Amino acid sequence: MSLFSISIILGILPLGSSQFPRACANSGNLLRKECCPTWPGDGSPCGELSGRGTCRGSLLSVAPLGPQFPFSGVDDREDWPAVFYNKTCRCSGNFMGHNCGDCKFSFGGPNCTERKLRVRKDIFKLNAGESYQFLAYLNLAKYTTSQDFVIATGTYAQMNNGTTPMFRDTSVYDLFVWMHYYASRDTLLGGANVWRDIDFAHEAPGFLPWHRLFLLLWEREIQKMTGNEDFTIPYWDWRDAKGCDICTDEYMGGRHPSQPNLLNPGSFFSSWQVCTGMRGGRQERNLASPYQNF
Repeated sequence: MSLFSISIILGILPLGSSQFPRACANSGNLLRKECCPTWPGDGSPCGELSGRGTCRGSLLSVAPLGPQFPFSGVDDREDWPAVFYNKTCRCSGNFMGHNCGDCKFSFGGPNCTERKLRVRKDIFKLNAGESYQFLAYLNLAKYTTSQDFVIATGTYAQMNNGTTPMFRDTSVYDLFVWMHYYASRDTLLGGANVWRDIDFAHEAPGFLPWHRLFLLLWEREIQKMTGNEDFTIPYWDWRDAKGCDICTDEYMGGRHPSQPNLLNPGSFFSSWQVCTGMRGGRQERNLASPYQNF
């Protein structure tokens, strides 16, 4: 099951770096089961005229499902992305992305041939300017609509097999909240029935590489949003931590003095709204809550 977990985010399967490119979230593409957006650089699908990629049948895993998932054909995520699209961009060389318009990680330049060395710092080693920039970029991502991707608000069956698309805009930050939720949520069996004994993103050998690739893609979207190609997400070394030492207003937010489930009003993130119906509409410490919104 872990192969799905890796491929859904990175684009090992040819659909690219997210499930639903905006260019493919329409009835025409869903009915044709084709997602091969044009690359703006030459106006051809997948940048084929420039040798970046081609529109081809999707590569699907032939690995058997484990006993923890005793179903077939009930989950949109099975054999991803075949339920929605069976033809997608297959990128060549160092190109990647839903339209082969991006470079693989650690590469750059017009033809993705230039090696890029970026430094990832310990969050506690950032200087004041770097720390402020990191938090400001996260805040900007929360309020910037993703230009390339949308999120699904219904299953393929609820979309009447593609005739009634169900997608909505989302921010760059919330896109990745949703992607994490989509990969790890329970299987919907119809009505109120769900299968809870499965998690495509956790509890399997793919846990570490899945999240590593997830963060690389998030980092890349922030680079594109800000135009800062040198931006990297800092790491948190918590091996010797005796508590949550980043849970301060200087970093991820301290505890509200009178409402322990809320962030302190002085936090960068205290005004974030992450789900409908949240008490007071303000950011809670339990970051599982945003999934309720999707």
